[in-house]
Amino acid sequence: MERTYRVVVAKPGLDGHDRGAKVIARTLRDAGFEVVYTGLHQTPEQIVHAVVQEDADALGLSLLSGAHLVLVPRVIDLLKAQGRDDVLLVVGGIIPDDDIAPLEAAGVARVFTPGASLAEIGTWLESALDSRARSH
Repeated sequence: MERTYRVVVAKPGLDGHDRGAKVIARTLRDAGFEVVYTGLHQTPEQIVHAVVQEDADALGLSLLSGAHLVLVPRVIDLLKAQGRDDVLLVVGGIIPDDDIAPLEAAGVARVFTPGASLAEIGTWLESALDSRARSH
């Protein structure tokens, strides 16, 4: 890792299941990332506020509720409005295959679905952030 990266992990919307988000947050922390977990039931506005306040390098959204095509674009719009469209955005959770391309077209760097290994997520995130750091 080129430097210590700060990652906000968030659960947007009304989904009440956060075990996966907590596992990801802990795994990233153990891999050397600074991790801020925002907790359950966060609005897009609250999530973007946390990203701005924490000066995050990346944002991981965990979604199981099926509202990803509404919530993720809203978060992207708010990040842009705050001048933080430089934040690397990843999405994980129950995302149908047909919804991955529209999310990526909207600005999501990567979508991790069930079955993605914790090592894969951490390695990919570190590599993507290192690449961004080298190009800036």
